[in-house]
Amino acid sequence: MSSKFDYFIVFAEMRTGSNFLETNLNAFAGLSCHGEAFNPHFIGYPNRDEILGVTLEQRSADPLRLLQAIRDEPGVLSGFRFFHDHDPRVLDACLNDPRCAKIVLTRNPLDSYVSWKIAQATGQWKLTDVRRRKDSKVRFDGVEFKRHVEELQDFQVTLMKALQRGGQTAFYVAYEDLQDVQVMNGLASYLGVEDRLEALDTSLKRQNPSPLSEKVSNFGEISGALAELDRFNLSRTPNFEPRRGAVVPSYVAAAVAPLMYLPVRSGPEQEVMTWLAALDDVPEDALLTRFNQKALRQWKRGHGGHRSFTVIRHPALRAHHAFCERILSSGEGSYRQIRNTLRKVYKVPLPKDGPGLDYDRAAHRAAFVGFLEFVKANLAGQTSLRQDAHWASQSGAIRGFGELALPDMIIREDEMQSYLPALAMQIGRLDAPDPAPIQAGHPFALEDIYDDDIESLISDIYQRDYWVFGFDRWKQP
Repeated sequence: MSSKFDYFIVFAEMRTGSNFLETNLNAFAGLSCHGEAFNPHFIGYPNRDEILGVTLEQRSADPLRLLQAIRDEPGVLSGFRFFHDHDPRVLDACLNDPRCAKIVLTRNPLDSYVSWKIAQATGQWKLTDVRRRKDSKVRFDGVEFKRHVEELQDFQVTLMKALQRGGQTAFYVAYEDLQDVQVMNGLASYLGVEDRLEALDTSLKRQNPSPLSEKVSNFGEISGALAELDRFNLSRTPNFEPRRGAVVPSYVAAAVAPLMYLPVRSGPEQEVMTWLAALDDVPEDALLTRFNQKALRQWKRGHGGHRSFTVIRHPALRAHHAFCERILSSGEGSYRQIRNTLRKVYKVPLPKDGPGLDYDRAAHRAAFVGFLEFVKANLAGQTSLRQDAHWASQSGAIRGFGELALPDMIIREDEMQSYLPALAMQIGRLDAPDPAPIQAGHPFALEDIYDDDIESLISDIYQRDYWVFGFDRWKQP
């Protein structure tokens, strides 16, 4: 056992080489790494039932129980891998504990993104025999990549600040360092383990050794997307990832009119964008998107007299929309992995493959109530899943806008018909069209299941939104 630390945590992300690093950590006689111990969808590894006698259900109920078991594992220095979307309830406990060794594994985010896309396309996440290697050429998505970089950057800054404030340091490992046995032995020295390796474990093979140009079908578009990233904010992070605002990529500006929409997720986003496009008589793909901080500043400077706005929705309607679109549905845009975890771990009575012929009103109500109970615990920091923007509070979302672009107007969904044309009048547009009616398209409408119990649960979850925006009980149409 190490005299310096009681346990260790490897901060990494998907496709950064963390499986290879773990394999070599486990090659040291005094070390034991337990995989993704706090992955909200499984424990340690897929199809694993427990770690050190702690089951997935026990860990979901009390993650510190597993953390204690790892810390107390006899005879070795024990640890685990932790990604930015793993159970947030253990993060502070580890970051604030100087007896927890921190290892930070990084990789060029473009390489990790392309590797992730290939793994998704092929279904191959590990490779031990090159004869079984699967190959696929993938398409680069600039918006998705920027979101990927933003998430990595935000998490790196969180780690850096916590270590600075606690007077701690971490052992940094780049993806390229993983093939250097001396670096691995240096890591063992940092952890206080006397054992040394003569050679690396090579059972895991690099899956995609070819250059990016051979792995990406639209390789020529990558340089344009990279050019939009602000590289001059790189100095604050050890892995040189550009630092950007939390929600700027979601902003949408009109094609001509000086209007900018700051979307609150699970609000009437589609209807607002349709109206913005109709205002200038252009197709929706002509709207200005893909903003970063630099592009946002340039747009504001180039559009004198601009107005920005957001549209909020009654919490009951918004929660129901988020449930139907992200959780109940199994189609494109749904959160399939979270959905499966809600079914298996949190016992939300969701149909396995989406609503079928036997999915009736009673089943819809039960599933929605189960989802609301999860959201209540989730927003209180009591679950292992992320607090997603689609069900986080609207007041919190708008507070986040304030870093760069507070909206000039906050419009309520049921007042869009009056206030969107009035907003257009402020910029001299007297010909603004009326917004299109809201189209739900869900198996059952909220009014089919709404009652006092649902209203009570929603007003309890979103009491700050009720107070900040003056929401009252939802009025059925």
